[in-house]
Amino acid sequence: MSRHYELLQRLEEEQERDNDISVDAVPFALPIREIEKGHPVDLQLASDEALRLVQQLFLLQAGDPPSVVVFAGVDHGSGCTGICASVAATLAKSTRKQVCLVEANFRSPSLAELFGISRHRGFTDSLLYEGPVRSFAKAVGPNNLWLISSGSVAVDSPALLTSERLRERMAEIRAEFDFVIIDAPPLTEYSDAIAISAHTSGLVLVVEAGASRREAATAAVESLRMVNIPILAAVLNKRTFPIPPKISKRL
Repeated sequence: MSRHYELLQRLEEEQERDNDISVDAVPFALPIREIEKGHPVDLQLASDEALRLVQQLFLLQAGDPPSVVVFAGVDHGSGCTGICASVAATLAKSTRKQVCLVEANFRSPSLAELFGISRHRGFTDSLLYEGPVRSFAKAVGPNNLWLISSGSVAVDSPALLTSERLRERMAEIRAEFDFVIIDAPPLTEYSDAIAISAHTSGLVLVVEAGASRREAATAAVESLRMVNIPILAAVLNKRTFPIPPKISKRL
């Protein structure tokens, strides 16, 4: 059982005794604020929460840090896409290594919009056509930050995520970039995130404060554990209430 899942259980017990936390929210280990949809990513501004997540997940690992990480929300509207953009931009600023953000959310793609670029010729195209994987990536900031947008999305695009071609392209992306952050659809609605995670280091779970239900979050965690996908971290997004000191000091 992951330490984040154990922390969730402990905080749930405390939540029933402590009125400082909304009973509708599922507290997770790393609170973070999202980038607002429709606003281009400002690479000069990184929230303290995003930097903290980057440090704990990638930069301060005792051994080899995870190199390919999927981010997926529990429910639709969790703000996962904004968090992916913020984390990728922060990571690129914090290291000289090559960082690639991959838009594998074919259900509601919006990463290209956040960075103010076209989503034309992206991830779906890389799964359908030949060419070096970097030819499908677009520079979106410093010399070390790249985006592989969703590309040409069709009704059957999600089926590409279970193809043998996905395994091949993921191996190429892993070899070409030092860090890869993948935006995936919500876990309670689609199996896409699980299919992608099979080719990665693990998954970061995104929970929306005041909206994601405890039962849904627990079911998402258990579904990931059943297929042996590591939960590398969990974040609480759109938080409007303060986290009490006795809890925040553990995070």
